[in-house]
Amino acid sequence: MARAVIFDVDGTLIDTVDLHAAAWVDTFRHFDLDVAYDAVRSQIGKGGDQLMPVFLPPDMLEARGEEIETFRSELFKRDYLPKARGFPQVRDLFQRLKADGVIIAIGSSCKADELPVYTDLADVTDLIDVKTTSDDAERSKPFPDIFQAALEKLAPLTASDVLVVGDSPFDAEAAGRAGLGAVGVLCGGFPEAELRAAGCRAIYADPAAILASYAESELRL
Repeated sequence: MARAVIFDVDGTLIDTVDLHAAAWVDTFRHFDLDVAYDAVRSQIGKGGDQLMPVFLPPDMLEARGEEIETFRSELFKRDYLPKARGFPQVRDLFQRLKADGVIIAIGSSCKADELPVYTDLADVTDLIDVKTTSDDAERSKPFPDIFQAALEKLAPLTASDVLVVGDSPFDAEAAGRAGLGAVGVLCGGFPEAELRAAGCRAIYADPAAILASYAESELRL
């Protein structure tokens, strides 16, 4: 049984992957870059520091990367975040874990000042013990920095005591690099084959599906 679980947020606890992708496409268009929606969506789960280099020329990234990220953040908060919703039964799953004495952590590529809005959408703010975001890390996912920061806050627990739950292959890759086991959910829209190839040891439809099979789930084994 896991003694602590680190949850990703976007696409795992709240339904925002499509919204983030649309905000990035609009942002790139604003800066005269024509980038296909599907190409951007395949990269959601990374922080801006890892996503932008996929699409921006190096000279533009260096000269205008901070400006582009700021524009995207403000656009997302203004036009897209009001459309976001939490996935069903996230709170019920967290309550079940807490009843078992499991420590609940968040490991998200979002900024620290954005996280409270997201956890409120999932209705779990009061159930979280440890929070880590891109502000705690030099590099965002798929690098392990965010999960390593969470592990430091979870001490004296070690990697063998902790599982990660995420929706993207970048979550699973980051978990593996941090020595953590990963469980995947499909509600973020990434294909099951990609999650398994990235190292997920089990796949569930969404948090509600984890709860429905909780006693036999990877979180309990």
